[in-house]
Amino acid sequence: MATPLTEIATLLDLALPRRTFLVGVGSLALGACSASPVGGLGAAKAETGTVPATPSDGPGPVAATGFDEWVGTFRARALAKGISPATYDRVMRATVPDTTVYKSDKSQPEVQEPIWRYVERRTGEYNVDTGKKRIREQAALFDRIEEKYGVDRHLLCALWGLESSFGDLVIAPKYMRKVIPSLAALAWGEPRRRSYWEAELLNALIIVDRGWAQPDDMIGSWAGAMGHTQWMPEVWLNMGVDFDGDGRINPFGRPDDALAGTARYLVERGRHRRGEPWGHEITLPAKFDAGLADGKIQKTIAQWAALGLRRADGKDFPRADMIARLWLPAGANGPALALGAGFYAVRSYNPSMKYALAICYLSDKIRGGGHFVKPWPVEERPLNLAETQELQERLTALGFDTGGSDGRFGEKTRGAIQAWQKSIGMQPADGYPSDKVLARLRGG
Repeated sequence: MATPLTEIATLLDLALPRRTFLVGVGSLALGACSASPVGGLGAAKAETGTVPATPSDGPGPVAATGFDEWVGTFRARALAKGISPATYDRVMRATVPDTTVYKSDKSQPEVQEPIWRYVERRTGEYNVDTGKKRIREQAALFDRIEEKYGVDRHLLCALWGLESSFGDLVIAPKYMRKVIPSLAALAWGEPRRRSYWEAELLNALIIVDRGWAQPDDMIGSWAGAMGHTQWMPEVWLNMGVDFDGDGRINPFGRPDDALAGTARYLVERGRHRRGEPWGHEITLPAKFDAGLADGKIQKTIAQWAALGLRRADGKDFPRADMIARLWLPAGANGPALALGAGFYAVRSYNPSMKYALAICYLSDKIRGGGHFVKPWPVEERPLNLAETQELQERLTALGFDTGGSDGRFGEKTRGAIQAWQKSIGMQPADGYPSDKVLARLRGG
């Protein structure tokens, strides 16, 4: 049996690397229009597994000008944002760009992690037991947050667990680096998503200028995510809450500001609805049209029930008026889910369906719930990176938009599979990338 320290290390290995590449997926409503407070840490990668979190040496992009010259040029941008000349000069003239971030920015996983493995590894005994313990220890804090924002404590605690192993990641030096040198390197020398990196560097400098933190205090991932719930600087600035009343907003130290700010984020940017469950496991009637489980069609629970849907545990639905979408995360052979606003609020924090499901499932287990009624189809062999790329290429050639052939299985690819399945009358049209689907594509 693993010792607590070994278990913590394993969970930290899961917590940080999964977020290694979200910047630039268009939904960055957080800094430069990001939908993920972790910005650079991982939603696009979160769909496919993990990547190394430790620094990698080696060549990377180079800017047209030297760093010192760029710092001088960039100064006008900072001053135009209201950053004082004294703060800019003090911080940036002392900054050495951390060019090891370039490899982290480009790293690609070679294998796809099946959704059941992704979810089960993140909702194991340690996270459940620790989550229950944190709920007890921070009961007064969760009471205040629930009263103000209406975000369920179990859901918020589960997010805390996956983001930083309930704060352990914040103090784990193996995973930490100073974020201003990282952001400076990316803003200066990384041509892709440069406007995003520049915006987040400016946000970090504003935080310093406000006196909320000093550069040495701002440690986090290679992409700049920091604290208990892994905030990018923009989230720290615009969604943060001084919930402990000490006169500044701080995602480190006591979890008050981090958890309250994250609850605010889920409500204001994720449109979380007070009192609504994240969703339910359901059973589908025989010959149900799996094409309705496309993650887009919305109906009330009452309307879905009229089509024959039932809760998998046999209980009544608590809210017949709840709007839900259907999802088959492992295809027709795995659990079927009706997803409500709470699920998509979590997904707004990091646009990965795997990520959101892991948090919602962990929240149920922390609350005292059990496992899915219908087991995962663990006997099915998941496609590897090359096979997924081939599947995407074949679908694209047939006119179905997969959003690219990068080997990452996300909503675009699922939708393309489902559309192709419908076009040839393949049943069930569940959008799942099985080896049977690939074999059928190969066979024309």
